[in-house]
Amino acid sequence: MKVAGVDLAWQSERNPTAVAAGSLRGRNLKIDSIYEQLYSANAVLEALTDIPQLRGVAIDAPLIIRNQTGQRDCESAIGREYGSRHASCHTSNLAKFPNSDAVMLSEHLVAKGFAHLGSTSRCWQIECYPHPALIELFNLPTRLPYKRGRVGEKRSGQATLAQLLSGLTGAEHLTLEVPEKLKNYFNPEQIAQLKGKALKHNEDVLDSVVCLVVAACYQLGVRDRVFGSPSQGYIYVPSLGQPN
Repeated sequence: MKVAGVDLAWQSERNPTAVAAGSLRGRNLKIDSIYEQLYSANAVLEALTDIPQLRGVAIDAPLIIRNQTGQRDCESAIGREYGSRHASCHTSNLAKFPNSDAVMLSEHLVAKGFAHLGSTSRCWQIECYPHPALIELFNLPTRLPYKRGRVGEKRSGQATLAQLLSGLTGAEHLTLEVPEKLKNYFNPEQIAQLKGKALKHNEDVLDSVVCLVVAACYQLGVRDRVFGSPSQGYIYVPSLGQPN
């Protein structure tokens, strides 16, 4: 069973995107490969197309945007639920993103048979958001601070995120297997040496792995909440509970 996670850049022509691909056998998720520094939604689509027998993909980006202004209902709902834990959403609307890369990518995936939230299709795509997902998956009191702040703070946050993900190796409901060739992304000593674009690149890779874990959770049917709807936009948030 092949699944993937995509940390899609907001402006994918200018900024790089990372994709993590993995194999799900029972409750063991093994990272197979990382597609690094992809530029443009087309490049991301090509990477996903290269993954053999891909069943589903979780994407950190607004895949469905119908509202002209303001926030999507799912973004407002996430804010109400997780705002006190500093995990609110950015705002997505047609005025800000009239030609969204994420929407284009999602529509191409739909054309290839990847339906939103599974629907009746064998293949699926879901929109996810790492901050609330991490809060739920690891029972965190607040958002994990690894994206903003001083360099030292971002390094520390990334090291904590890497440790949490690596800790899934012994989790009851989902285990994450990181092959030797990819362990450098999770190595706190290496993270401590990163700065500038290299530090941001490592963040992108770790985010793509978070999305990959979310994709595995969806495929396994763990306990979850869906904020919003496929008609107006939604965000899927898992937790490592028992299967539905």
